Formats: sequence, structure tokens, C-alpha cells
Amino acid sequence: MWNGNLGRIGLSLLPVLVALAGCDSRAAPAQEAPKVSHRSDPGSDRHQVDLVRNRVWVLTENSVVLYQNAQRERTVIPLPEWLWAGAPYGCPPALALGPKGEAIVTSNVVPTLWRIDPATLEVSIHRLELNTDTDKDVGFSGFAYSSRHGKYFAVSSTHGSVWSVDPLLKKAQKVQTSTSFAGTCGAVS
Repeated sequence: MWNGNLGRIGLSLLPVLVALAGCDSRAAPAQEAPKVSHRSDPGSDRHQVDLVRNRVWVLTENSVVLYQNAQRERTVIPLPEWLWAGAPYGCPPALALGPKGEAIVTSNVVPTLWRIDPATLEVSIHRLELNTDTDKDVGFSGFAYSSRHGKYFAVSSTHGSVWSVDPLLKKAQKVQTSTSFAGTCGAVS
């Protein structure tokens, strides 16, 4: 499945990529290894369950909704300047949890991420510097944090490419694979 260009990441990246290729967005806590599952409707809203903090994050068509289970509190968090293309133009954007409980939202059109602080719920915008494909519209339909690697991994369904994203959400580096993930809609479950 992989060519020899993965270097230090090697086959240890395989579980993350397989999970990204799945179509269910339910996530275990960020510390656990991802599991693969499939959903018959990959276009429905994305959500992440944070068992450690007793929260559920839901990505809707125009915001993120945070449900805090202990208080039964619902908070709507707008995403300023959020850009995404709906069906039938691509797979939906992704929602992932970071190592500190932060929520990360992707665009499926451009290499930009929205980070929601877990304590203040403030949104910051992170425009990624790509190491290649700067002449393309690269967005992500799959996104996950790997505690093993200390960084995020993303899938661009439009181009079938896989990317590693630094934990500061500044740079994305294309990962060479021998398999295309074109049309892959998914996240970690």
C-alpha cells in the first residue's frame, strides 16, 4: 500500500490513514488509538465525543455546536470566514479533537483550519503553508490528531492526498503514498 518515501513515519501512520478513510466521525478521546467504522451517510453533520471532558462537538452547516453533558448546556460557536463546498461538489469538511480538548474544523476547499479553544471557546483561523501543491485548492475532508506522532494528519478527498500538519497549525507537508485517497470522506471514530 505504501511506497518507500514515508521515511520515519512508515507504516505506523497506517492506522491513522485507515481511520481517516472511514466515514464515521465519532471519536474516542484524543489519547486513544483511532478505530475504523463506516457510515452510510457521509454528508451528515460531523461530531466528536470528548469523553475526558464530557463534551460533544457537532459541526453544522454554519457553526459548531458544543454540548456540555454535565450542565446540559448548548453553545453555538460561529466560524468566521469559514469556506466549504457542499454536496455534490465534495466530501464534507472535518471536525477533530486536539490533544488539549480543542476542536479543529477544516475547510474542504482551502488549506485553512479553525481552532476552537477548549476553555474560552474563542475561534482562531490558521492558514496552512503547504510544502507543495500551492497551485491547487487543497482542503481536507478527513482530519485527526495522532498522539503517537505528535501532529495531525489530513486527507484531501479532491486530490486524494495525505498531509501531516504540525501541532501549531502552521504548516502542512504532503505525505507520499502509493494509494490515492480521492473521494475519501472520513474522519476518526
